[in-house]
Amino acid sequence: MKKYMPVILHIIPALILVQTLYFKYSGTPESVYIFETLGLEPHGRIGSGIAELIAAILLLIPKTAWAGAGLSLGIISGAIIAHLSQLGTEVQGDGGYLFFLAVVVFVTSAIVLRMNRKEIPVVGSRL
Repeated sequence: MKKYMPVILHIIPALILVQTLYFKYSGTPESVYIFETLGLEPHGRIGSGIAELIAAILLLIPKTAWAGAGLSLGIISGAIIAHLSQLGTEVQGDGGYLFFLAVVVFVTSAIVLRMNRKEIPVVGSRL
């Protein structure tokens, strides 16, 4: 299990990020509601989807996992702040599921970034 844990930690946030793309790109009512509430519909919805796709791809490539984790942390930090400030932890009766997924992505991405800190150009050797 110890040998597979790093791989699993890279896959979890990537899968969650990719899974949400369907909702963002198809313009489901829940996704549109979220971005309308934030005043970012449709550009924020599409733009965040593009950023999430890039982060997911980078997370799955060993040499760029640090970049994917950093990008993912930035994106998901915005989502968590939006939940805590404007949306609430429960959105349209989801029982807090979206907020929970955001926290999982945040935690796993932070772990991946920590695990891959030596790969970061320029500063990585000092971490």
